[in-house]
Amino acid sequence: MASQDFKRRLTAILSADAKGYSRLMGTDEVTTVKTLKASRQIMAELIHKHRGRVVDSPGDNLLAEFQSVVDAVQCAIEIQEALKIQNEKYSDEQKMEFRIGVNLGDVIFDEGRIYGDGVNIAARLEGLADGGGICISGSAYEHVGNKIPMGCEYIGEHRVKNISKPVKVYKVWMDTEAAECRIGTIKKGRSVKRIASTLAAAIILLVVVGIMLWSYKPIPFLTRTKDAASLKVEDPFHNKPSIAVLPFKNLSDDSAQEYFSDGITNDLITDLSKFRDLIVLANNKVFKYKGERVDLVKVGQELGARYILHGSVQKSGKQVRINAQLIDATTAQNIWADRYDRKIKDIFDLQDEIIETVVRKLVLKVDEAERKRAMRKDTKNLEAYDYILRGYHQYYKRTRDGNGKAKEFFKKAIALDSNVASAYVGLAKVRRWDATMGYTEFPDKAVRQAEKLLKKALSIDDSSAGAHTELGYVYMRYAEYELAISELERAIELNPNDWRTYRLMAPVMLYSGKTDEALKWYHTAMRYDPDISAGMLMNMGIAYFLKNQYDESVNWLKKGRARWPDFLGNHIVLAAVYSQMDQLDHARQEAHEVLRISPFFQVDFYGKSFRKSEHRAKIVGALRKAGLK
Repeated sequence: MASQDFKRRLTAILSADAKGYSRLMGTDEVTTVKTLKASRQIMAELIHKHRGRVVDSPGDNLLAEFQSVVDAVQCAIEIQEALKIQNEKYSDEQKMEFRIGVNLGDVIFDEGRIYGDGVNIAARLEGLADGGGICISGSAYEHVGNKIPMGCEYIGEHRVKNISKPVKVYKVWMDTEAAECRIGTIKKGRSVKRIASTLAAAIILLVVVGIMLWSYKPIPFLTRTKDAASLKVEDPFHNKPSIAVLPFKNLSDDSAQEYFSDGITNDLITDLSKFRDLIVLANNKVFKYKGERVDLVKVGQELGARYILHGSVQKSGKQVRINAQLIDATTAQNIWADRYDRKIKDIFDLQDEIIETVVRKLVLKVDEAERKRAMRKDTKNLEAYDYILRGYHQYYKRTRDGNGKAKEFFKKAIALDSNVASAYVGLAKVRRWDATMGYTEFPDKAVRQAEKLLKKALSIDDSSAGAHTELGYVYMRYAEYELAISELERAIELNPNDWRTYRLMAPVMLYSGKTDEALKWYHTAMRYDPDISAGMLMNMGIAYFLKNQYDESVNWLKKGRARWPDFLGNHIVLAAVYSQMDQLDHARQEAHEVLRISPFFQVDFYGKSFRKSEHRAKIVGALRKAGLK
């Protein structure tokens, strides 16, 4: 038959095959055949739904054609989403992942079959895709435009078998979690080889890149007040881009893995904070959105953040997957997104490679010392790191039971790696909290232990901002206020975004007798975290108590008691204030609550925090009058 007798047409071709099909057949033929048949049925139904036609399905392959390339790509995405759901009922050894290639090309049509380079290119694209992934050709990419809510990464020109010219290839970002995790329009990606890793450090570099490359126009913080505006403290928000890291969703089947996703979120916040040209919103400010489906533009307005980083974490056995997306919160426009799949045991080894690759490919101008300092991780031991995450998860519960569990986790981390500074810092926090909240009969001993642990941490890593912050608190407990201020200033130098250090500088000023300065530092801290904490309300109550403004003190403390009825500090100070106001019934009631929550509470130890003898005598006397010892 002469060539001119064949029918030709431009069509969209979808080619799919099962990854590791021979291995699956060798392991379990019956299950593999059943899975293959179920997968084909899913694919056939979706192809029909999108006005396509199954051309052939030999072995583990499937070939389909569509009149519209938009229909073909949309169908490919839905196929992968549906197959992922199907795979959830199988073990890792039984899962069948398909690779899909989509091309728009000229084909020969004959007796229901299609032939030609257009078909061959689709098959070669399929071979370039990951299991569960999709690759599309440049011709398909150009026709899809912004018609599908997805994203693509350009992975370069590839020479493929039996095709004379290189083929432009785009990898489709797959995310089946939720619509808001996709990208509004297809945006041409950079020619960067995708390197997978779960480390927060990798995401951080890309976030910083996105912000640096994106046009920036500062927006005012919604919580700015006249008092804050009049501060003499240097305003850290001046002409700097602001970012909020929303809690990464835990997609693991086990809810007990919540600590891991929370830990990743906190690591991102902590490490991003070390970049001096960013303003990073506090973790307790963003964690109020945990578990909620939110409007990211609205969240940006509520937080006063120009950029939002959000995503998900899925930990299963020895594997972990992190999805991450950075958006401009003023427009909801995507800046960057990617997915990282990796074996947990490899994540630390890949850290340096990922960072260097990002810097090299994007020609990011980051000072070498600054970059190394921000990206430093203090352990390569994954199990120790896991215990540290568990420890902080328990510590932030702010309960006696949580503190006890945190202590054991930090000790286990140290047993695995005796040179991990963050574990010593965590254990010191636990001991300091034991002393402050009366969880121990020997508070002085607990504080001395905390000091020893912090000095050990700093002997390992003198650049640990957390260690300097905590040591500042210890010195404050010793009434060594100059040393406390020195440590806190060093902490701010190392981590200019750590709102905890600003908040701790406030009580240092308070307990050293500078009540007005304390309130100013609290306003500075509120620029990072407008949500007033229980501790802030307590200390504001103390400040007004020391200023003899008792009604104002009670006002702040009652707000704190209403929100946190079991927070010890507000009951302590209310007992003192009511006692000073000669409202002894109220004072004794608050004293009763103090002893209910903390049977070992000691008035003298509590009073040691106050530098001025008149302040110490005032609060100790008031507490004794309320019936505390």
